[in-house]
Amino acid sequence: MDNLEPNFSEELQPSENTPFGNRLDLTALQQSIDQIRQEIRKIIVGQQQLIDLLLVALLSEGHVLIEGVPGVAKTLTAKLLSKTVDTQFSRIQFTPDLMPSDVIGTSIFNFKTSEFDFKQGPIFSNIVLIDEINRAPAKTQAALFEVMEERQITADGLQFKMEEPFMVLATQNPVEQEGTYRLPEAQLDRFLFKIQVNYPNLEEETQILLDFHQNKNRLHLDDIRAVITPAQLAEYKEVVRVVQIEEKLLKYITQIVHNTRNNKNLYLGASPRASLSLLSASKSYAVLQGRDFVTPEDIQYLAPAVLNHRIILSPDREMEGVTPQQIIQQLLAQIEVPR
Repeated sequence: MDNLEPNFSEELQPSENTPFGNRLDLTALQQSIDQIRQEIRKIIVGQQQLIDLLLVALLSEGHVLIEGVPGVAKTLTAKLLSKTVDTQFSRIQFTPDLMPSDVIGTSIFNFKTSEFDFKQGPIFSNIVLIDEINRAPAKTQAALFEVMEERQITADGLQFKMEEPFMVLATQNPVEQEGTYRLPEAQLDRFLFKIQVNYPNLEEETQILLDFHQNKNRLHLDDIRAVITPAQLAEYKEVVRVVQIEEKLLKYITQIVHNTRNNKNLYLGASPRASLSLLSASKSYAVLQGRDFVTPEDIQYLAPAVLNHRIILSPDREMEGVTPQQIIQQLLAQIEVPR
C-alpha cells in the first residue's frame, strides 16, 4: 500500500477568492485531529498509516480489525486512540472459553422484585477493544453480529441501543493458528478496515530504543488527555457527511468493487457494503488532508484496507501464494482513473 500514498504537497486551503477553495470550514476539525495525533505520538513511534486509518474510521463510524504479529503496538495504539476521546472504554480479552453472555451480558434474577434484570456486559461502552478476536469460538463471535451492524443488543426479547459513539477495535495475530478460530465472512464484512501492521523500519526501531533508554517509557496512559468530546465528534461526523464527491468518482468506486465480483482470481468478491464503506472512508480521509472534496487518490489509497478482508482468493491463486493486496493493486491498475 505504500506505493499508493497520495501526494498532497499542494493542498487546497480555504479561500473566499477562488472557486477551488474549500466550502466547509475544517479548521476546528483539523485542530482536533492534530491534537489526537500529538497525544498518540507521545508514546507511539511510526505507524503513520495505522493512526491515519484509525482516525478515518473514527470519523466514518466504522469498526477496525488490526492484524499484525505480537509486539507491533496494535493494542497500545487502539487504547491510546480511546484515551483521546472523552468517552467510555472497555477491553475484552477473547479466549476459547469465552461465552456470548460474557460479552453482551446476561439476565440475573432479582429476589427483591422477583424479576430478571439484565446485567450489561463489557460491549456496552463507546470504544470497545477486543484483543485476539480470533481466539474465541464462532458462538461467541456471533454475539458481535448485531451490535456491530445495528448498534443494538437483543436479549430476552428486549432491545438495548448503544450510546454514540460506538466503535469496535479488534486485534488478531495472523501467524499463530493454534487455538484460533477463523472469523466468519459475515463478521469480517462488518469491519470498515482490516489494517495490516508491519514491523517498524530501522530508524523507527532505533527511536523506540532511544525513548526507552531515556525512560520515556514511563509515560503512562493516564498522561494521555482527552482532546475531543462526543458532541464535538458528532459535529465532525456531520461535516464529513457533506464532503463533496463527483458522480464520476462514485462510478469509479462502483467499478472497483464490481470488478472484484468478475475476477477470475477471486472466489468471492466484495458486497455493496464495501462500496458504501469506501465512499464514507474517502470522505473522512479527504477531511484529514484538509479538503472538503474527494480525489481519486483518496479512493486508491483506502481501497486495499477496505477490500482486503472482503474478498476470497480462488484456490489456485491461494496455493500460488498470491495475496489479496496484490489482486487489489492489479484491479486498481486496470481501471481508468477519472480526471
